[in-house]
Amino acid sequence: MKKVVVNFSDEELIEALKQQQVSNMAIAFLYRNYYGVLSNYIKLNKGSQQDAEDIFQEVVVNFIEIIKAGKFRSESSIKTFLFTLNRFTWLNELKKRSRTLAREEKYEDDSEVDDRDLSHFLVERESKNMVVAMMDKLGETCRKILLAYYYDNFSMKEILPLVNYENEQVLRNKKYKCLKNLEQILAADPGLSKRFKSALAYGH
Repeated sequence: MKKVVVNFSDEELIEALKQQQVSNMAIAFLYRNYYGVLSNYIKLNKGSQQDAEDIFQEVVVNFIEIIKAGKFRSESSIKTFLFTLNRFTWLNELKKRSRTLAREEKYEDDSEVDDRDLSHFLVERESKNMVVAMMDKLGETCRKILLAYYYDNFSMKEILPLVNYENEQVLRNKKYKCLKNLEQILAADPGLSKRFKSALAYGH
């Protein structure tokens, strides 16, 4: 039996991905049209074939979640959005590996690891959870900007494609407003403010 190939416009694909049960034809379309270019980006940037497959699967899952949540803004094409999401996901993965490698090298150098190392790790993890929870109160855009800037150490240029602002100055203005909103939340609770500043110090 001949395999049926279905093509979608951006609008049709978005509608197909919004459905409670996403059709196999929509998934197949994503793989057929975008896997090649996205996997090539991974392989050209220190990734293996397996990395390319894993990242693409993650990108597809995240993209579908974004569509279902109604958070995809159609100012950019699906291809542009997927490329940005693919790049962001891979950069995050590289940074995680870099941090892991650095921790492993440090562990090998330090033959004596005391309880303070473990307690610091636990405090750091809890601190990041607290920071992320606070960022969530500011809304999706502010959370994305501030976490990318403070935790992922992204530059304004790297953050720009993630939020689809016109230029870096507009992004800086938004970041400033996000921080002012955060200050207002913290000002209402001095105890929370002190814990948050300690948490940010650990995470930064």
